[in-house]
Amino acid sequence: MSTQCPACSREDFMVTGLSQHLAKSRNPHCRALYHQSRSQVHTRDQRDEPDEPTAEDEPGYEVDEPGYEVDEPGYEAEARDEGDEAGDEDDDEGWNFEPEWEPPVEDRVEDVTMDDIEDLADEDEAGWEDQRRAHQDIQAQYEAHLANEEENLYHPFASKMEWEVARWAKLRGLSSTALSDLLAIEGVSEHLSLSFKNANELNAIVDHGLPTGRPKFKREQIMVAGEAFDIYHRDVIECVKSLYGDPDFAKYLAFAPERHYSDEDETIRLFHDMHTGKWCPGGTIIPIIISSDKTQVTLFRNKSVYPVYLTIGNIPKEIRRKPSRGAHILLAYLPCTCLQHITNKASRRRTLANLYHACLGRVLAPLKSIGVDGLHMASGDGALRRCHPLFASFVGDYPEQLLVTGIKFGECPKCDVDADDTGSNMAPFHLRNLTKVLDALAALDEGNLSFVRACAAAGIKPIVHPFWEDLPFTNIFRAITPDVLHQLYQGLIKHLLGWLSAACGGAEIDARCRRLPPNHHIHLFSKGITCLSCISGTEHAQICRFLLGIIIGILQGLMDFLYLAQYPCHSSESLQLLDDALDLFHENKDIFIDLGIRLNFNLPKLHAARHYSAMIMMFGTTDNYNTEYTERLHIDFAKDAYRATNHKDEFVQMTRWLERKEKIMRHDKYVNWRCAGVGETMPYHSRPPDMTFRRLQSVSKHPTAKAVSIDKLIEDYGATYFREALACYITQLNHTNDPIPLRSQTLDVLAQDVHFPFRTLPVFHRVKWLSVDARGHGDATATLDSVHARPQWSSGSSLQPRRSDTALVSICGNPDVDGVTHSRLNLGVHIGQVRVIFSLPSKSVPLLFPPTVEVPTHFAYIEWFEPFTSAPDRHHGLYKLSRSLRGGEKVASIVPLANIVRSVHLMPNFGAVVPREWTSDTVLDNCNTFWLNSYIDRYTFFLFK
Repeated sequence: MSTQCPACSREDFMVTGLSQHLAKSRNPHCRALYHQSRSQVHTRDQRDEPDEPTAEDEPGYEVDEPGYEVDEPGYEAEARDEGDEAGDEDDDEGWNFEPEWEPPVEDRVEDVTMDDIEDLADEDEAGWEDQRRAHQDIQAQYEAHLANEEENLYHPFASKMEWEVARWAKLRGLSSTALSDLLAIEGVSEHLSLSFKNANELNAIVDHGLPTGRPKFKREQIMVAGEAFDIYHRDVIECVKSLYGDPDFAKYLAFAPERHYSDEDETIRLFHDMHTGKWCPGGTIIPIIISSDKTQVTLFRNKSVYPVYLTIGNIPKEIRRKPSRGAHILLAYLPCTCLQHITNKASRRRTLANLYHACLGRVLAPLKSIGVDGLHMASGDGALRRCHPLFASFVGDYPEQLLVTGIKFGECPKCDVDADDTGSNMAPFHLRNLTKVLDALAALDEGNLSFVRACAAAGIKPIVHPFWEDLPFTNIFRAITPDVLHQLYQGLIKHLLGWLSAACGGAEIDARCRRLPPNHHIHLFSKGITCLSCISGTEHAQICRFLLGIIIGILQGLMDFLYLAQYPCHSSESLQLLDDALDLFHENKDIFIDLGIRLNFNLPKLHAARHYSAMIMMFGTTDNYNTEYTERLHIDFAKDAYRATNHKDEFVQMTRWLERKEKIMRHDKYVNWRCAGVGETMPYHSRPPDMTFRRLQSVSKHPTAKAVSIDKLIEDYGATYFREALACYITQLNHTNDPIPLRSQTLDVLAQDVHFPFRTLPVFHRVKWLSVDARGHGDATATLDSVHARPQWSSGSSLQPRRSDTALVSICGNPDVDGVTHSRLNLGVHIGQVRVIFSLPSKSVPLLFPPTVEVPTHFAYIEWFEPFTSAPDRHHGLYKLSRSLRGGEKVASIVPLANIVRSVHLMPNFGAVVPREWTSDTVLDNCNTFWLNSYIDRYTFFLFK
């Protein structure tokens, strides 16, 4: 919908475009209307509104999901008439969210609803021009703070050289002593024309010459159990404003809830970013995501820090999960103490919990009033909205979840399932009763004994005023989110490796690991996996890519659940597949009990998997809140910061070091903006992520080997039938336009008359696929896949074996096979082993083909496997493959390199005991049958599962 400016009659404005037009217009009538609307908003904000929401006016949620019910204060379930038909139910698959309260909406600025995304795509260029000007105004405000009287692009630095040196010194981990020593070398400062002679002088320029990019830290003392503890933190509201108002995030921010569907009838709902989940109650809500985790910053002295990170759910998850984009802010350093002077362990643990909640309560206290009342905040595009920052979710591992919720070890921090039933997939459970918990916490006024008994009856530890007690519209038990890193990779997969080692024997498992063929996605553990210690989450993820191939059978359910849980976009159908995969694992898990390996499966991390579907519908997919991303932040905000100190009174130095680094990063953005000039700002429209293989195939500009004879290709590369295959390809390409396709026998006869006008060919040893910024987030290009085809070669004193990778090849000429389904696999693609990647000499092409034939630039010699069967194996869901033979000889052919879609990994059919003469380098030639590995990445899993 478009509207007209009432002051100047300019038309075709969206609502947000109109508000920005009024704010930025030079027309005096428009300016007068803008100031009038601003005064009305200011007057209304100062009035006591009788309809102002209170903490009790929380949204009412009706949850009708088997095994998952909500019972909490302020949330009243709407009764459904028994006569309602299934077709009249809400389209939320049983999760009906009808908010009773919405934040106040201003008359001046109305948030554009996202019910019709296509309307946003038709927004006119004038609105985007206003946003571009607003972005310039934000940069102009920063420039004004610089107090730059001269036209110096790099002010307060005297020159570009001085700025580059300062940026290098502050962003590349150089210590102050090292920088001072470098600048103390005679002639260095003079030759570089630097105004600072040491690190202290550079720090003075940064401290006094650059504006504050993000809120400063402040130091406070918290009294717990009669002892004072120091906490270093920032103002949480200012942190939210900093993220919300960052011009780099302006066009990506989501301001309202959205519902996305995969079909035109809007029956299959999609969940991906947080604003597509069912948590957001409406209005301009800023979902605050908090994460905390203690981390060690030294190797030997056991020195730890306790950072707390903050981000907002309005920023797309693809940006939030990249540390380089700066979408997370270090909110606080909590006291890191062991309280060794408290000898009683129970008392010590209770005091540590109270200290944690007292500190976070102090940090998040501003949210109590502003979450309800709201405040005006300007986003990076200059639009002013009334926003309500609300604590939405907490990201942490299992110990942190217990600390936050006050639940005892061994129990679920979300629901009331009994600890002895966490291994069951059928035990009923309900979300913990927040009303009962709050009543128990209120018993503190009745005395310590009554308080402890009330907390025990409510199922929580006696925590004095937990930080979430008074936060508006917050249910801490619902705010606990799934954790793929610690619950799945470092939890269930870690347990599973131990069970498999006990069941199958470590020697046999390691022998199979050492005989897997190489692939771009596969890390080859040359010494096996059972002898590894302190396995990281990344290593567990690498092991999962081939684990089902070495232990065929009972693992399918858990592996499928692991990969489905990490989908970037879920529908109601894929969530059902997720639940089915978990059910399959529970059906087969008793074999470990039968073998005497386990007595039971009462593991909280296994039970947590039952909450994944509900939490994905609530807060979006798991990549919105995976601790893997916040673990990476420890490097920038904790470890690097600590190394930059002299280890004395470190927190003062760490916070100052971080503030200087953030100032340099903010100034770097400003300099880049000035250097780039005024450019076009293209509109961005949120869309669900897809599972398609959008990647760009790339080959090096120059061949790896410029001239390789055909005899060498046969002997060194293993291209046994290269001459015959190339002659057949040339013949077939020359007869492409024939009305009747050539028969196989005719093709072989004609191919005998082909003579090659060359003796050598240029050969390439690798083809790779580069990432494409499909969603417009400015992602850098990275290599996501590759196929190697190289001979044996020397690397120093060692001899590297020949490598010929397997790949998925399109046989219909169309390399886009993302729409291929199980029933059509054998029609569009085949599996082949790539022996040679080459091109034809340019002088030979006119001698081999007429001018009317379009000749590809690069080719590949492929040895084929048999076509796909109609369905995968019913026991483990993998496709079985074998070599394609004709008269006992391998079938091979030449195809355009563009027909290779991606790499695939084939796992040998090891049998009961792996043949010891097999090696990783020769197993593709020694083995007769293989299993297609569906778990090397999510695209392969999506295609073949």
